[in-house]
Amino acid sequence: MPVKIADRDVAALRRFNRFYTQRIGVLAEGLTGTDYSLAEARLIYELTHREGATAVTLGRDLGLDEGYLSRILARFVKAKLLERARSPSDGRERLLALTKRGRDAFARLDAAARRQARDLLGQLPSSARSELVGAMERVEFLLDGSTASARLPKKVRIQLRAPQPGDLGWVIHRHGALYAAEYGWDASFEALVAGIVAAFARQHDPQCERCWIAEAGGRIAGSVFVVRESDTVAKLRLLFVEREARGLGLGRRLVAECIAFARAAGYQTLTLWTNDILVAARGIYETEGFRLIHQAPHRSFGKDLVEQTWSLDL
Repeated sequence: MPVKIADRDVAALRRFNRFYTQRIGVLAEGLTGTDYSLAEARLIYELTHREGATAVTLGRDLGLDEGYLSRILARFVKAKLLERARSPSDGRERLLALTKRGRDAFARLDAAARRQARDLLGQLPSSARSELVGAMERVEFLLDGSTASARLPKKVRIQLRAPQPGDLGWVIHRHGALYAAEYGWDASFEALVAGIVAAFARQHDPQCERCWIAEAGGRIAGSVFVVRESDTVAKLRLLFVEREARGLGLGRRLVAECIAFARAAGYQTLTLWTNDILVAARGIYETEGFRLIHQAPHRSFGKDLVEQTWSLDL
């Protein structure tokens, strides 16, 4: 059954397409001040970065009409930008490769596109540039045939930063929602998280306590805290990684950041409290050198659990 899409959503996407295509100049007859159309420039780009390309693979991957693609390739051959060679493995196939003139054409196109991108980004302050890049990565992820529950691609851009207004509320919300969905924990867990976050927000000393918010693909994907227990002991708290960002090494990176900060702040020991059913997190702690120093059964968050305390000598 087809999904019903609201007219306002359709209009918003079309409005954005009109705005963006005009802003980056693809409506002009020549892309970035050159004689090449958008389709021609994209073909030159693909031919530069592929080996053994054929008309069939290019047409399929770029979604170009066979006749239209054939005419462009013929123009490239006539302009001595492109050469065809018979495939050694299949005599019916013609492999496509740029000539030196074609590679020079790509170099000019690439330089012009980079200048255009720098000019566009240069109009924005630093914070807005970061937000724009993150939003574009998120759009790319969502439109790449992925779903909200799918994993992010392995090469996604990951950024760790300090919390911004609203982020601490996100930490509470996502802990409550995800642990309820994955482990069936009740609202008392969300209350625990809220208390930890509230105490951090009210009174933390940035010299000895820290929170990191992780972004992956332009979306908040994780968080962790280091808080002070005493002059010599720090505590790692609320390590969290969204389901879609697991497998990227994000949890390990957040823990490593905590360890490095705790050492630099002069602590002698870094401890943490967890439950044994959090297997993935436990594996990270073990790999990073933490030792299990205590465990006991307890009843919390509406479940029978086994609590654990881990410790790392810094």
